[in-house]
Amino acid sequence: MRWPEIEEGPRRLLVVPVGSLEQHGPHLPLDTDTRIAVAVARRACAGRAGVALAPAFAIGASGEHAAFPGTLSIGTEALRSCLIELGRHASLHWPAVLLVNGHGGNGTAVQAAVDRLRYEGRACASWHAGLPGGDAHAGRSETSVMLALDPDAVRLDEAGRGDVRPLVEIMPMLREQGVRAVSANGVLGDPAGACAAEGEHLLARLTAGLNDTLDTLLRR
Repeated sequence: MRWPEIEEGPRRLLVVPVGSLEQHGPHLPLDTDTRIAVAVARRACAGRAGVALAPAFAIGASGEHAAFPGTLSIGTEALRSCLIELGRHASLHWPAVLLVNGHGGNGTAVQAAVDRLRYEGRACASWHAGLPGGDAHAGRSETSVMLALDPDAVRLDEAGRGDVRPLVEIMPMLREQGVRAVSANGVLGDPAGACAAEGEHLLARLTAGLNDTLDTLLRR
């Protein structure tokens, strides 16, 4: 879009996907979280007058994956600061901002940014693209979603089982030593059985969840 279109059109809500650039096993691309956040946000925003989708904030807090080449992270504090400044500027032209988070490691920064912006009197909210019971990282769930979004980006012949223990069980070691100390291939879960049909089902569930949040925000 161009600025006159935005100035003249209705402005109700700006949606900002927040992703990451981090290893997702040997079979998924580094920007998997960003792609999923953008895809869900695009589907949920479609056809909503006055709701705009911003470019994704594509590098987040991924320190737990730092031992894997290709991962880039700015850390929690820097991400928090960036999102606060983004929200402050967005509020000059948009009455409300929604951060659509695609990476669990961003959660602390996203919530802190929302809290600060609200404290300053700005309308801001967040929504996390997570599925209850899904694999923690690069397992069947994320692999299925990527097969639905971009099958050419998935290398199923290189997919392998990682650490399948419950996340709560391995979290202390993850925090102290990072993902590579727990899973040599970077996978937390098992991609076996992933398919595009399951991915479409998961995307539909995620989109429905975000639609509910958008409906609530726009009613206010």
